[in-house]
Amino acid sequence: MKHSAIKDCLQLKKKYDEEVTICGWVRTRRDSKKFSFIELNDGTCFASIQVIADAEIETYQNVLDASTGSSLQVTGILKESPGKGQKVEVHAQKVELLGIADSDYPLQKKRHSREFLRTIAHLRTRTNTFGAVFRVRHAASFAVNQFFNERGFVYLHTPIITASDCEGAGQMFRVSTLDALKPPLNDEKQVDYTQDFFGEETSLTVSGQLEAELFASALSKVYTFGPTFRAENSNTPRHLAEFWMIEPEMAFCDLQGNMDLAEEFIRYVITYILENCKEDMEFFNKWVEKGIIDSLQDLCKSDFERITYTEAIKALENAKKSFEYPVKWGMDIQTEHERYLTEEYLKKPVFVTDYPRDIKAFYMRVNDDEKTVAAMDLLVPRLGEIIGGSQREERLDVLKKNMEKHELDEATYSWYLDIRRYGTTPHAGFGLGFERLIMYLTGIENIRDVIPFPRTPGNAKF
Repeated sequence: MKHSAIKDCLQLKKKYDEEVTICGWVRTRRDSKKFSFIELNDGTCFASIQVIADAEIETYQNVLDASTGSSLQVTGILKESPGKGQKVEVHAQKVELLGIADSDYPLQKKRHSREFLRTIAHLRTRTNTFGAVFRVRHAASFAVNQFFNERGFVYLHTPIITASDCEGAGQMFRVSTLDALKPPLNDEKQVDYTQDFFGEETSLTVSGQLEAELFASALSKVYTFGPTFRAENSNTPRHLAEFWMIEPEMAFCDLQGNMDLAEEFIRYVITYILENCKEDMEFFNKWVEKGIIDSLQDLCKSDFERITYTEAIKALENAKKSFEYPVKWGMDIQTEHERYLTEEYLKKPVFVTDYPRDIKAFYMRVNDDEKTVAAMDLLVPRLGEIIGGSQREERLDVLKKNMEKHELDEATYSWYLDIRRYGTTPHAGFGLGFERLIMYLTGIENIRDVIPFPRTPGNAKF
């Protein structure tokens, strides 16, 4: 079916008085005695195009049968529109009804709550809000890959099934083909995973970082961008069981170089979205979060501050306000603290570095004080933490001690230790939850509304 995108018609890539064929879904239809006015949208852009169908055309009955949600193919003449708020319209010569929508089509012309729309996630992309969200998500995905490609990074597809736990948290989804009701047992009466498909206990990955470190030790600069999984029973607007992560890893790189890349990366993606998704961003600015465009522009112009965790704790202790979570050295900084630092104390984005060793992962490089590690979090106004990373521990003996402290089996991670045995280098990387980034770009407050089909505790529909 050869046809033109509605986006191209609205942007006048097609000329006035030229015959065009367009396809799309009916948003609304208004009938008068001699004409029908159809608002048609094909998802290629935020706006719909107005189709005017004269009652005298041969296929006018198809127009009358086209209820909200029905799909049409319209052939007609592109005309300059005399109406307000639209440059062009299509004067129909032929209307073909491709698919009629039943009378119980749930997206009639009225406002729907996002909670309701989550129950029809297979249809919600036809709404203005979700069409805009997923066009921005697409553009941000493109910007991510373009950013790293322009800087010589190799795109790495890390495994989704793994036998190791990157974070050491144990909150992983098990992958098994054993009989769930009668699994084989070993002599200790425990499940015998040697009889499982992979010959050992396996899970869905929580991160591609460890494998990315391996490839960085040969290719210098790599990044992953793929799905990750956490079996964390957190039913909050900020957590998903399945989400996408962006994780670059760089050999011959320290913590300062890691922060430089993270700052450059976040500016690049935001700038790309502001330049290439103007119509969708104007919608978010008007209907979702007023002032979001100015906020994003301000971030791109801001100097990114860099302070240590110890300096951050002192600033929080001296704050003339109370926090829900008491402040003390050694605590994990909470979202309320992060927002205070960025929105009230510094009023700009900030990297917080050198966190206490005891609250961070085993792979982070231990500082000379042996109390802190070379970790960094990028905190931004409106959200809090958006990027977390570290310089990795490249010293074999120190890494082994860290693993012992975290009660990790050295044999299970022998391959990870090998890159410290054979030509170890200073190296660093960071992780960014892609859905958190989309929330920040759009102002959408619930993470379930920035991923096509959210996976959360008790929900795996669609």
